[in-house]
Amino acid sequence: MAGVVTDLAGLAAAVQARAGAGRLILAIAGAPGSGKSTLADSLVDRLNADTPAMAMVLPMDGYHYDDLHLVPAGLRPRKGAPQTFDVGGLYHTLKRLRARDEAEVAVPVFDRKIEIARAGARLIPADIPVIVVEGNWLLLNQSPWDRLRPMFDLTVMADVPESVLRARLRDRWVGFGLTEAEIIAKLEDNDLPNGRLVRDGSVTPDYRLANG
Repeated sequence: MAGVVTDLAGLAAAVQARAGAGRLILAIAGAPGSGKSTLADSLVDRLNADTPAMAMVLPMDGYHYDDLHLVPAGLRPRKGAPQTFDVGGLYHTLKRLRARDEAEVAVPVFDRKIEIARAGARLIPADIPVIVVEGNWLLLNQSPWDRLRPMFDLTVMADVPESVLRARLRDRWVGFGLTEAEIIAKLEDNDLPNGRLVRDGSVTPDYRLANG
């Protein structure tokens, strides 16, 4: 996986160097368990510490299809895979954020405790100059995800070895009270295959950040 190797400080410096001429939209992609959400939050905290109200996070997970669709479609066991997201909804949200012709844009946020996306859970004002989008499939090089690429000014891949992903994901599902059989199914049938697709099927990012 190519891309300029950097760390959080270097990434913040790159964003600050590009910010100022219109709105900047940054994509942080990575496998499940790669720490991309924590990385996005840390980057926003760092940017806002230097310049208050500079950045906000837009989480891709808010665009999960609801179980009301996934269950009858037979997709519930693959929740989190590329076909279980409303890519069009995310695309049009990014267009609205790029246009900056509304006082604020309401975006959904996924609540992992109940496995449901909460509509309109976060409002992104027009005067926020940097939007950090984070999610597994933002750089996936296949339709319909590839239509997102022109929306991003900078792209980042959170790069984590599969052994680390496996340990982190196991801890996650243990924390949610899953049985051993359920954990193995989650890991082997969904999470790790998804992680390999992120690794092998994404376009080359501008930056690569070791996050293991």
